[in-house]
Amino acid sequence: MRLSRLPLNTLKEVPADAEVVSHQLMLRAGLIRKLAAGLFTWMPLGLKVLRKVEAIVREEMDRAGAFELLMPAVQPAELWRESGRWDVYGDLLLRIRDRHDREFCFGPTHEEVITDIARRELKSYRQLPVSYYQIQTKFRDEIRPRFGVMRAREFLMKDAYSFHLDQASLEATYQRMAEAYARIFTRLGLRFRAVEADSGEIGGARSQEFHVLAESGEDAIAWCEHDDFAANVELAPALPPPGPRPAPTAELTRVATPGARSIDEVSELLGVPPSRCLKTLLVQASDGGCVALVLRGDHELNPLKAERLPQVAAPLALATAEQVQAATGCEPGFLGPVGLQLPLIADHAAAAGADFVCGANEVDAHYTGFNWGRDAPEPETADLRNIVAGDPSPLGGGPVSIARGIEVGHIFQLGDKYSRALQATVLDRDGREVPMIMGCYGIGVSRIVAAAIEQNHDEQGIIWPEPMCPLEVMLVVLNPKKSESVTAAAERLYEDLSRAGIEVLMDDRDARPGVKFADADLVGLPHRLTLGQRGLDAGVVEYRERRSGAEEQVPIDAVVDFIRQRLERTA
Repeated sequence: MRLSRLPLNTLKEVPADAEVVSHQLMLRAGLIRKLAAGLFTWMPLGLKVLRKVEAIVREEMDRAGAFELLMPAVQPAELWRESGRWDVYGDLLLRIRDRHDREFCFGPTHEEVITDIARRELKSYRQLPVSYYQIQTKFRDEIRPRFGVMRAREFLMKDAYSFHLDQASLEATYQRMAEAYARIFTRLGLRFRAVEADSGEIGGARSQEFHVLAESGEDAIAWCEHDDFAANVELAPALPPPGPRPAPTAELTRVATPGARSIDEVSELLGVPPSRCLKTLLVQASDGGCVALVLRGDHELNPLKAERLPQVAAPLALATAEQVQAATGCEPGFLGPVGLQLPLIADHAAAAGADFVCGANEVDAHYTGFNWGRDAPEPETADLRNIVAGDPSPLGGGPVSIARGIEVGHIFQLGDKYSRALQATVLDRDGREVPMIMGCYGIGVSRIVAAAIEQNHDEQGIIWPEPMCPLEVMLVVLNPKKSESVTAAAERLYEDLSRAGIEVLMDDRDARPGVKFADADLVGLPHRLTLGQRGLDAGVVEYRERRSGAEEQVPIDAVVDFIRQRLERTA
């Protein structure tokens, strides 16, 4: 590919509406162009990257035993009404009508469609298990599309679905898919973690997310380098502190705290760390009243954990100011366990300490020296908080660390949620009709491209992992208009590399060397060759590796073998 023939328009300035590095660099390098909010055109170099990711995904899905098909992007409303999701999916669903006023949606996912296929095509347990997948455009009407293709409305996704007679069969395929996903992200050259996760609106039992590790990631992941533990922070268990509770050393004392409502304000006013403070939160109870949840001041309430408690209403909702006043006679910000006449549940860490600061259930007042069992009854305890760095791993390997991650894959054990709703049954070994058990396995193909850039870049531009680079070598020709011998030598080198099966982007434009070098770094191909008059006279080409910046002189007649060795080394 020759840059003189490719209308590649790179940008020096960072686009004003690009918030994250991947969005900025994809626009600056000419990989994508914005059409409307959350809608992007993939330009030639960007599409090459997308197709390379797609090819690896397809190879590993085939290897895992799944069969590729292609389902319609537009889906009839009747199917979604059968599953019960037409009215509950929300505004993410783009609803449309045809000329006959029939309702459809542009598919954000394909559980309904694949289940309809299964109920028509699968009749006997002898046809199970079976897995299908597709790589196809999806549309979710995000309220605030952002971060470029990371959170676009239209995106390319690989979604796979499996059908089984029983849970044991599902477990086997689920594990096989998890292994396939690990191979995909390893082959793509990405640092990633597989974590236990919440099934969310897709539903089902167990699920795992696959995250590319990057500082810009929206999700927090807890993991331990000394064992196999890894989980989304929202789901990671926070273990009770070891050992007995310390004995009280201070008397319960009421102190004035005018205007100090937050933990930070109370901590600063009284000169105690947030870990020595308690915060009491009132939430809606399942019986219509309120429940008090007590945590240490340095810990955050985990909504998923809290709403799983039988006493707490789901979804979790904080009590209103009016409800707090009615239940306690006090304003929010000054609540505490002393004399509180409400059901109360304390987080394990909040119940394990002594001599706390807590609210006095009176405006502008707190207690110091609070101790459970003496100043308030021993509480019911539960895991209510988000895990934090330094907490022990649930598997016993040592302390956990917290990393940021970008979700690029998610696998689910759906069970019979969709098959039962859509009456997708088969005859079992005894001739009885039973609903099929399902699994669901998604990968954000276009999102992987952005996630890879978030993980692989520097101040100059993109640094592509070799398995997904648009082309392998950038051949920079210096001042081609001034030297016919340089142009001829570059053409020969370009042809030799291409015949050797090496993907080359030759910058033969009539542009300044500085512009060419800047564009080469911005586009981020792994290997750069530079040929000018001085090098040609010396019989050498200058080689530079994009990731390390290492440079060396390579004899012109040895360039093909040199590059081939570099590519084999990283394959």
